[in-house]
Amino acid sequence: MKRFSQLALPYIVWAALMLVLPMALIAFYSITQQGNSIISFTLTLEHYAKFFTDPDFLLILWRSLVIAFKTTVICLLLGYPAAYFISRCGERNQNLLVLCVTIPMWINMLVRTYAWIGLLSEGGLFQHILSFFGLGDVELLYTEGAVLLGMVYNFLPFMILQINTSLCKMDHSLLEAGADLGANPVQIFRRITLPLSLPGVINGITLVFLPAVSSFFIPKLLGGGQYFLIGNLIENQFITVGEWNFGSAISMIMAVVMMLLMVVVRKVEIRNQGGKEE
Repeated sequence: MKRFSQLALPYIVWAALMLVLPMALIAFYSITQQGNSIISFTLTLEHYAKFFTDPDFLLILWRSLVIAFKTTVICLLLGYPAAYFISRCGERNQNLLVLCVTIPMWINMLVRTYAWIGLLSEGGLFQHILSFFGLGDVELLYTEGAVLLGMVYNFLPFMILQINTSLCKMDHSLLEAGADLGANPVQIFRRITLPLSLPGVINGITLVFLPAVSSFFIPKLLGGGQYFLIGNLIENQFITVGEWNFGSAISMIMAVVMMLLMVVVRKVEIRNQGGKEE
């Protein structure tokens, strides 16, 4: 045990410096007035009151939750069939298809998002395709659809990989047993495949929803500043306005929202495992 503690010490120090200390400073700034120092400060909850009493800020939070929910649903609807198809392929084809899913992730997310600006802008590839069908006057860039497209594109691999992992770990003899007992393919999927793949679905939902709800550069680039989300609001308070205390309060609110969502996801996962937490 002592040897294990010594090996864990570097990680504990790293976590304290890189995770605990920054969160502690954000929490401190969120409950102090502008200009206070760590030595001399005045406690206040006015930043939290400012957020919850302003309908504009609440609207931004609601809009962020809605678009994160839409992103998650679309990723699930697209990702599950893709993951299911990959899991049904041979081992060699599985590795090739997983590589195809992960290759775009080797490129920086910011660069990938910039690429969509050229594709969706006026005179871009998609505009030419729509013009061929007589829909050339449709605005693609700087819309909610463009933001949603960018989020789905960037976060879809997380959903596919998580679900594919669960499906590949599944005992396929259960499918054969179900078929031997007279179950049709729909019944096999509904009663065997889907329940056994739920851990991957839950992990995929978590890995998509949490970054989507706090994303700031995708709405900024593809929304053109016209589609303002909670991540943009936090960035604006820290960089443009200079209200670190209010920005810290919003960050703490989002941290609480994310932790609550993780608790809900964990409870659903425990319930799916039969109510037994390991």
